[in-house]
Amino acid sequence: MRSLLTHPYVLVFVGGGAGSLLRYATGKLMPTTFLGISFPTATLVVNVIASFVLGSVMGWVLSRTTGEEMRLLIGVGFCGGLSTFSSFSNDTVALLQSNRPGAALVNIGLNVTLCLLASVGGLWLGQKTA
Repeated sequence: MRSLLTHPYVLVFVGGGAGSLLRYATGKLMPTTFLGISFPTATLVVNVIASFVLGSVMGWVLSRTTGEEMRLLIGVGFCGGLSTFSSFSNDTVALLQSNRPGAALVNIGLNVTLCLLASVGGLWLGQKTA
């Protein structure tokens, strides 16, 4: 039974399911407006969280000789299920189609900048906890 629970495909499947459920719940619970205007806030939030968590996991794993199971469960599965580049892309296109190029640029800028900062911060934290 233990070998089944630690099988790479099972780890990715379980982590991905948990991440996807959290992404869905975040989309349902977060407001669709930011500062009084319609904005894809939930997608931005889950992408930043996933970037931070993935950075932390990778920082932790890179400083050890073990950790492949955690990388698969959390890094590949959970973060892969939680983050959503396709939704980010779709949200940006929808903003452009709604004749809101400024909001589309803000969405791109915030996603790229905040996710990179979250990744770096997570990597730093993961290495510090090693």
